[in-house]
Amino acid sequence: MSKFIALLQFLLALSGCSMGGTTFTSRIDSDQVRLTSKAHVQDGVARFNCVDSSSGSCHYTLYPDACAGKADCKLAPLQRFSVARGESHQVAGLVDFRPCVATTGAAMGADCQPAAVTKTR
Repeated sequence: MSKFIALLQFLLALSGCSMGGTTFTSRIDSDQVRLTSKAHVQDGVARFNCVDSSSGSCHYTLYPDACAGKADCKLAPLQRFSVARGESHQVAGLVDFRPCVATTGAAMGADCQPAAVTKTR
C-alpha cells in the first residue's frame, strides 16, 4: 500500500499538485548539549536540515515507522548519516520512517536512545 501512496504522490507532483508533506523537528537544549534539526518529507523526497548542533554535526538514524519508539524493535535502521551544522542532506525514496537525531555518532536504538552495548565473552 505504501508503494501505491508514493506513486500517487509522485504523479500528483508531476501534475503540479502537492499533498503538503510531513515535518519532523528535533530539539535538545541543555547545559552541555544543543541540537536543532528539521526534516521535511514531501512527494517522496526527504530533506534533513541540521540547524544547530553543539558538536558541529547532526547524526541521523532512520528507522522504519513500525519501530517508532520501540526499544526492542529488531528491524535494522534504514539509513545512518551525518550532516554538518548549517547544512542539509536530501534523500529520495524514503517512505514510512522515523528519524532519530543526536549530536554524537553513537548508535541509536529505535526509541531514539543510545543503543545498548552487547558484551561478548
